[in-house]
Amino acid sequence: MVTNLGKALTSEKKEPDRRRILYGRRRGRRLRPGQRDLVEKLLPGLEVDPVAADVFDPRACFDALINDVWLEIGFGGGEHLAWQANAHPETGIIGCEPFMNGVVKLLTRVRDDKLGNVRLYRDDARLLVERLPENSLGRAFILFPDPWPKMRHHKRRIVSAEVLAHLARALRDGTELRIATDDPGYLEWILWHLRGHPEFEWQASSPADWRTRPDDWPATRYQEKAVAAGRSCAFLTYRRRSRAQTEGR
Repeated sequence: MVTNLGKALTSEKKEPDRRRILYGRRRGRRLRPGQRDLVEKLLPGLEVDPVAADVFDPRACFDALINDVWLEIGFGGGEHLAWQANAHPETGIIGCEPFMNGVVKLLTRVRDDKLGNVRLYRDDARLLVERLPENSLGRAFILFPDPWPKMRHHKRRIVSAEVLAHLARALRDGTELRIATDDPGYLEWILWHLRGHPEFEWQASSPADWRTRPDDWPATRYQEKAVAAGRSCAFLTYRRRSRAQTEGR
């Protein structure tokens, strides 16, 4: 748990064995005084530490009124996460995002909307998902992740066989994994990785099902930037097949 502003703003953890290599920036513009105040006073009470134990119980991060837990990997500016938290106050939502400026944007929404069902993790999301117990999530989101378009960087992509295996374990039968991208190469990568995955079933029956954003899938600033640049967005919904069905294969 972060205990002071200096620790909250640090770009590196002191325990190298507790983290993976994160690519890209952790911070952008200098935080304004009000934003620094949020980091010092609000953030410490919302951060989770999944590496404190071999198994991370996400439900233990919330009070007894929470009846489900969702996970968003890479929440950016927090627009989607805050919307979902507002729309589902009985659901605890854990967001993973290492970029401090995005974290502060979400903290502002948490404060303004009085969102008590949001928790944050500011390190490599893989450290969290690999510690999730079976049947511990009711939904997971990976929205507009960095596509890392160069071939030599493809290993950095968050959609991977390893991450999908951990999410398949953590998601309950019949729950959803939602993924969005505006990068054609990454779309092909996502479809390839999930097409042959026995635990996930794509819910699209026509092109409109993945070309049109569902009503309960609010737009993010990354989607708006993509649309403004003339890029098409894909909204993919996968259902976690029942364990009885997959184990019988």
